[in-house]
Amino acid sequence: MGLLNATRVTANVGGREIILETGRVARQAHGAVWIQCEGTVALVTVCEQPLESPKDFFPLTVEYGEKMYAAGRIPGNFFRREIGRPSDHETLVSRLIDRPIRPLFPKGYGNEVQVLASTISADGQNLPDVLCITAASAAVCLSPIPFDGPVAGGRIGRVDGEFVINPTVKELERSDLDIVFAASRDAVVMVEGEARFVPEAVLIDALNWGHKAIQPLIDAQEELVRLAGKVKNPFTPKEDDPSLYAHVETLALEAGMAEALRIPEKLARKEARASVKKRVKEMLAADPEWAENAEAQKEVGVILEHLEKKLVRQRILTEGTRIDGRDTKTVRPIEIETGVLPRAHGSVIFARGETKSLAVTTLGSTTDEQRVDSLNGDETKRFMLHYNFPPFSVGEVKSPRISRREIGHGHLAERALKAVVPSSDSFPFTVRVVSETVESNGSSSMAAVCGGCLSLMDAGVPISAPVAGVAMGLIKEGDQYIVLTDILGDEDALGDMDFKIAGTSEGVTAVQMDIKINGLPTDVMARAMQQAREARLHILGIMTSALPGYREQLSPYAPQHEEVTVNPEIIRMIIGPGGKNIKAITTATGASIDIDDSGRISIFAPTAESMRQAKEMVMYYDQHAELGKNYNAKVRRILDIGAIVEILPNLEALVHISQLDTKRVEKTEDVARLGEDMLVKVIEINGDRIRASRKAVLLEEQGVEWKPEDTARPQRERGDRAPRERRGDKGDRPRRERHD
Repeated sequence: MGLLNATRVTANVGGREIILETGRVARQAHGAVWIQCEGTVALVTVCEQPLESPKDFFPLTVEYGEKMYAAGRIPGNFFRREIGRPSDHETLVSRLIDRPIRPLFPKGYGNEVQVLASTISADGQNLPDVLCITAASAAVCLSPIPFDGPVAGGRIGRVDGEFVINPTVKELERSDLDIVFAASRDAVVMVEGEARFVPEAVLIDALNWGHKAIQPLIDAQEELVRLAGKVKNPFTPKEDDPSLYAHVETLALEAGMAEALRIPEKLARKEARASVKKRVKEMLAADPEWAENAEAQKEVGVILEHLEKKLVRQRILTEGTRIDGRDTKTVRPIEIETGVLPRAHGSVIFARGETKSLAVTTLGSTTDEQRVDSLNGDETKRFMLHYNFPPFSVGEVKSPRISRREIGHGHLAERALKAVVPSSDSFPFTVRVVSETVESNGSSSMAAVCGGCLSLMDAGVPISAPVAGVAMGLIKEGDQYIVLTDILGDEDALGDMDFKIAGTSEGVTAVQMDIKINGLPTDVMARAMQQAREARLHILGIMTSALPGYREQLSPYAPQHEEVTVNPEIIRMIIGPGGKNIKAITTATGASIDIDDSGRISIFAPTAESMRQAKEMVMYYDQHAELGKNYNAKVRRILDIGAIVEILPNLEALVHISQLDTKRVEKTEDVARLGEDMLVKVIEINGDRIRASRKAVLLEEQGVEWKPEDTARPQRERGDRAPRERRGDKGDRPRRERHD
């Protein structure tokens, strides 16, 4: 076999060929796939290694990175190389790859597994994220690692009412859907995306259609494995000791586990469960049959988790009653308080059961936009939502660092609200929402949606419609499915699905679904969406009661904003040499000033007074002469017929020799000297030609009222012309006409 020989298969998806190959590069990885769609290429590898001490969780890590050379760009950071910390976008794509493949590894598998995905060529139209989902599945399928795949990734758009699989960037600009999903041969296993008020039924149709459209990628992976797949490592899951399980469960029930799981309050229930666990360990240690069995003591926690899951699920299936006593469709009690932070531009506490979010909106200028160095060049964002989950929100002690989960939840909430945020044309502010999870017992990301929406309204942001979100759960036993509305944290952990749906009363704006079972029938998904819509309308009603609409006035602490329009030709004067003038304005007023080449100037100022000052200083460079007004001018040129004076910045006038003094003037130099000031009155404005008079000012000082006829223009020699207002290059000026 040659050094660069490869095994290649292809699949046609949406009219475009997708290539999957292995063997050309990364042969020392346990599995590697090169995936290509037109000019976009990604390389995905997987490796594993045994751990000296097994962990009580599956040690899978997934890392996605973008190489700037992929788009022919050099990184814009100081080091000029891809730095170690991934961007938010790279973190989000890593999660997209991780979520569908993680449940497909066998339960109890203890080797450390690492999946690395890199975009190494980007054509700017075919997006690499869904390609990497497929390639990751293919790489693990090719490897010796046990894996219940394959799965394939796809993106669904809708352009002019027609579904499009893996739409290009240009097609997405016209699409009202952007749904990334992963699916196996039989079912959809992961959903993530946004929509523009799309009905639930359309989403279900889209997922059904998309599932069929990506089946060629499943076929291609199976063919690639047949041609180049490695023999899977034997793996036998650890067998449970039936007698130990039965004994520990009996002890737990005697110690009150069933009663502990009926306590509705989270912390009280947590303490009761801990007490049961402690008693079970004590009773097991006192039992001569198990006292010397150290492994049995280690298994107590796992056995109790299994028992808790069994008891909670049985209660829901048989009684229709959940941990906190609710039925399957009831939303937890909601309370809302607005305007809670005196100096914030908008703030709200949104409480749903034992989950509380403090959401805060801050308004800024266009200079506050987020700038991101990406494969497509420098990109900007004027709306941001950041989600924080401090450890105190669940009573824990941890390092308060931003995790992947926080980035993912924030992105989901941002997508949910982005559709209703006004455009920059109607609301030119940069908007940042921060959702601080101050208490948590499930659905905190959807609390960020509801609280974030209310904080926008409290800040006076003119959103098009309120948005609410709710998290749905699922209990599946055999062919029986029970959909749960507004799930608790324990119901998320013990259930089979986490399906988050956000939107307005009109339709869906964002979705995210992860399941722990092999697939979800679309009729169950449709039932979950309909149940979520009912809950969403209920929540929107409560939100509207608390805050019927967005505030008419911005906070007095929010930036002031005004737009003015000036002659584009004087922009260079406003900016000044090396930015001298604009820097002086911003330093003196604290304002932020954005200048467009069209002459539109956007001014953001911290107070009304600084706004007045900034506007005055900007407009100083675009003043217009007023007939009959006196100006302290500066002599710029000496002519035989008079003097050219600058009465305003970039605005000149002719003071004819007959208007230099009340008595006859033989030479202009007798009265006017270059660079000196001269008080003059504007006596004529004819288009862009201006005439001024020092004589008129002197007569007024003598008590003689000035009249326009007193300064009628005398007949002059050929070539005696009044200067125009200087605007740009001489070549741009219209041909001058002579005075009569």
